[in-house]
Amino acid sequence: MRLLTLRTANGTTRAVRQDGTTLTEIDGFSDVGALLKDSAWESIAAAANGATHPVEGADLAPVVPFPGKIICVGHNYRNHIKEMGREIPEFPTLFAKYQESLIGPNDDLALPQESDTVDWEAELAVVIGKKGRRISEADAKDYIAGYSVLNDVSMRDYQFRTIQWLQGKTWENSTPFGPALVTQDEFTAGPLMTSAVDGEVQQSTPTGDLVFTPEFLVSYISTIITLNPGDVIATGTPGGVGHAQDPKRYLQEGQILVTTIEGLGQLSNRVVKEA
Repeated sequence: MRLLTLRTANGTTRAVRQDGTTLTEIDGFSDVGALLKDSAWESIAAAANGATHPVEGADLAPVVPFPGKIICVGHNYRNHIKEMGREIPEFPTLFAKYQESLIGPNDDLALPQESDTVDWEAELAVVIGKKGRRISEADAKDYIAGYSVLNDVSMRDYQFRTIQWLQGKTWENSTPFGPALVTQDEFTAGPLMTSAVDGEVQQSTPTGDLVFTPEFLVSYISTIITLNPGDVIATGTPGGVGHAQDPKRYLQEGQILVTTIEGLGQLSNRVVKEA
């Protein structure tokens, strides 16, 4: 299944199921995150027969607009680790984002007045579907609701002010996320992920080329803290970021950042100056 969060004309949102070119409302659920909190979410979504809307022109919110946690993984693709001059890590590098950073798959991406080193980072996102603590790697798939596309847009000057990255990673209205949550029966990590700026491909790497797999990350992170339905794990970015290029390249006002994972969908975000 493909599950999305639709913005409606009256300013509310609805969880919807995509079937081809049609979106069907899942009555009683304001967004995909709210749906996942019901243990019967899969059967509820499959049986939904609410109002319908065309996919074309749909105004989509972040697929999970209000996750309790967004846990990000750094240095998880070998080609990115190499371009940043680091060693293959023994353990995952973890940091956080907050829900205020999220934008929809076609929303404008805010270019803050305080930073002129805004960089792209295409990522495979894991969405949690069941509460768990100390989940074994063997059981981790049972806790994954599905996968989505995210771009961990980073303000590099703020990121590298200290050895802690958070201040460069969670700027408001900077992180496109969506368009859909695709359930595990329709997606397994492996297909190609790309990012492009104004049509020029910057990153192109299979999502299976991870140092730490989604299942390992679910197990590792759940050892530290309980994972809840709707929580998000951003699994890291591959090589091709602007900061590692010579000369360095960063996002500029008016550019279009497109992030794609085969089988999951595409984000397309215009870079605009923050008001």
